[in-house]
Amino acid sequence: MSRAEDPQQTYREFTDAVNMKPGELSRWLETEESKHVGWHKKGTAGGESVGHDSGRRIVDLLRRKRADLTAADYKHMRKVIGYVHRHLAQRPSGDVRDTRWRWSLMNWGHDPLKG
Repeated sequence: MSRAEDPQQTYREFTDAVNMKPGELSRWLETEESKHVGWHKKGTAGGESVGHDSGRRIVDLLRRKRADLTAADYKHMRKVIGYVHRHLAQRPSGDVRDTRWRWSLMNWGHDPLKG
């Protein structure tokens, strides 16, 4: 098993990358800003973005017992870890408080303004 496929390592990295609590993320996903950022799969114009869909899944993952997580759940966790790390590396200069960059990260469970 590679390091990236180790469930314990994945869980640790996921909980490090996702710094929003389930209720906080759930409330964020209801905002207009959350609904209007992100990439839409081809053929889904006007529908839910990939990040918004991921955010709903992250809320579910955070609310479940660790023992109940499946291989598919760990695969999604690795996707979240990768997205958060890549997106953080693209941080724009200046105040990011009201930016699409921050909002997109928040859809994936990470608020870059949190310490």
